[in-house]
Amino acid sequence: MMQQTSTEQLSIDRPVDEKKWPKRGQWTYADYLRLPDDGKRYEIINGVLYMANAPSYNHQFAVTKLARLLDEHVEQHKLGVVLVAPFEIHLSEIAKPVQPDVFFIPAERQPKMGGKYFEGVPDLIIEVISPSSIRTDRYIKFAAYELAGVREYWLVDPRLRFIEVYTRSSDTAEYELEGQFVRREQVHSSVLPDVVLTVDSVFVPLPT
Repeated sequence: MMQQTSTEQLSIDRPVDEKKWPKRGQWTYADYLRLPDDGKRYEIINGVLYMANAPSYNHQFAVTKLARLLDEHVEQHKLGVVLVAPFEIHLSEIAKPVQPDVFFIPAERQPKMGGKYFEGVPDLIIEVISPSSIRTDRYIKFAAYELAGVREYWLVDPRLRFIEVYTRSSDTAEYELEGQFVRREQVHSSVLPDVVLTVDSVFVPLPT
């Protein structure tokens, strides 16, 4: 599924030395709750367990910038909440849990104070691509978010320095590419139409 030489994001069947872990494709949230609290990010998508270790500096730089830029607008206009991983999202049985890098939940559906997870569908999800997570973010999570009804999905690549924006068609319920935005271009959102981000502002500045 993914390169086993990298542990940043991989599919696994037996994450720890414990007997009777489920087979691939049969993982449930009850199994997830038995996993060790070892600092890794675990997700279950269509019954398959995924694990992520600590991300790189470039990855976290992009996550922090995106969250800050979106949150400023969302908070100013009282639109809802912008959160970052690790925090559990339960998309019914499609992905339970999944922990997107950045996501926006509108005010009328945002989690209650003290909640340990959000059961529902964020309006906007952003995944920042790592070299070992390309297949997961571009295909596995793409399909899960599309099926669950996430209105808008961004793929952000710090290495190639682009942002792709997908919106869910009201006619086909499938994602359509709104655009791939590169250096010096501005990114627009249909979920947050008044937000305008410059691609360069999201990534680690290039040497001058």
